[in-house]
Amino acid sequence: MNTLFAVFLFLIPIFLLHTRREKSSERLPPGSLGLPLIGQSLGLLRALRANTAEKWLEQRIKKYGPVSKLSLFGKPTVFIHGQAANKFVFTANGSTISSKQTESIRRILGERSLFELSAEDHKRVRSALMLYLKPESLKQYVEKMDEEIRNHLEMHWHGKQQVTVLPLMKNLTFNMICSLLFGLERGTRRNEFVECFQTMMEGMWSVPVNLPFTRYNSGLKASKRVQNMLKELIREKRVQLEQRKASPQQDLITCFLSIRNEEGKEELTELEMVHNVMVVIVAGHDTSSILITFLLRLLANEPAVYAHLLLEQEEIARSKTAGEFLKWEDLAKMKYTWRVAQETLRVTHPIFGSFRTAIKDIEFGGFFIPKGWQIFWATHITHMNDSMFPEPSKFDPSRFEKQVIPPYCFVGFGGGSRICPGYEFARIETLTAMHHMERETQADGVDRKMERGKTKKPVDTGSNVYLLVTFLELPQNYKTMSSWQKQHQMAISMHRLEQVHTLPYKV
Repeated sequence: MNTLFAVFLFLIPIFLLHTRREKSSERLPPGSLGLPLIGQSLGLLRALRANTAEKWLEQRIKKYGPVSKLSLFGKPTVFIHGQAANKFVFTANGSTISSKQTESIRRILGERSLFELSAEDHKRVRSALMLYLKPESLKQYVEKMDEEIRNHLEMHWHGKQQVTVLPLMKNLTFNMICSLLFGLERGTRRNEFVECFQTMMEGMWSVPVNLPFTRYNSGLKASKRVQNMLKELIREKRVQLEQRKASPQQDLITCFLSIRNEEGKEELTELEMVHNVMVVIVAGHDTSSILITFLLRLLANEPAVYAHLLLEQEEIARSKTAGEFLKWEDLAKMKYTWRVAQETLRVTHPIFGSFRTAIKDIEFGGFFIPKGWQIFWATHITHMNDSMFPEPSKFDPSRFEKQVIPPYCFVGFGGGSRICPGYEFARIETLTAMHHMERETQADGVDRKMERGKTKKPVDTGSNVYLLVTFLELPQNYKTMSSWQKQHQMAISMHRLEQVHTLPYKV
């Protein structure tokens, strides 16, 4: 009898576990996990590089519905999208989902980055970032940012017969981040930093197979070199603070080093400083450069919007004396320019998607998401929903003035407690750049055919010399695309594209 009772007690948890697994399996989202480790990773990466990732996701939605399962970068994943998905991602507390990224991103950017932290650690590190990135702190950098942009135009645009915008915008944003946020001026160290950073970025979106000569392997090695350089920089800044040769608000690193806890010790560990400096570089480098590039491209196709924006910028310029730098108050007057930037973010968002991780078993959309699974969500689908944005393919900055946009529909800079800490820095950077670049471009004679490989020769109009400006390269099937696809297909893997359009630039 005792033996039977013991067997009965032993079988109960097995039965319950089996029942739970069967129940969970029935409630899992539709879809396939594909081959072990690889899953659908190669398919997504191919689509990203071919600029067909949005179509790739649309096919999944058409086949499986708004929620589906797949396997990406070595982990089982649930894909979600829409307003409810945005709210779910941005408002979930640290006890349900975390912002843990893919294995590639986590290993390269580090485990103590803001992307990986949750609950109190996330709040603590985010607060440290915001102490430096808040508007009150950034006001002092407007003039320096203005000077950096003028120097960039003088060095890379003036006197050139042809320029390619995106690489130059990445150069500009990287230099501003190095100079303003980290106090890393031009020289050998910055050049080495740039080289390692580029390799590191390539490894972030790769299959996490650590074999020689793979992008992932190269990215890991580059990440280690970048971290060692940052540790050395932190040690130098610490000495400068101790010797009173640097101020707490001089740059982001000195700000981190100056924050103390209740015991009088540094609030952040050295590893947290290093990993979050890397996050700021990655987030600020790619997104701002892509936004400014698309701003220029879209304005070349929207003469009425261009004229309105130019009028606003000329009015600000007339209020300045010759050579006078922009000030914080000038940026506050650029209301229309910022609405144009917001509409650009809606139409061609720099971030294709992001990942979260289920900390425990959760439900979404009537489906079960097991603990430990990745959650992959995409922004562009909400931005192009005609029930949220009437005539979504139309470029209309006025919608951010007249239309009441429902919460979690426009997520250009995230939302809720997860809104981008660098939002204000990106706004200042974008407005300052547009003030100079748009005032010096000319809308007349713009080639709007936008056909693959076709560019204009420099135009000589007598008194003015015009510069050939190219942005990105269109795919072969551009002519057959719908207007929606034409607007959006280039928002995926910007780093791989070269040319799209020509714009006369007044020198």
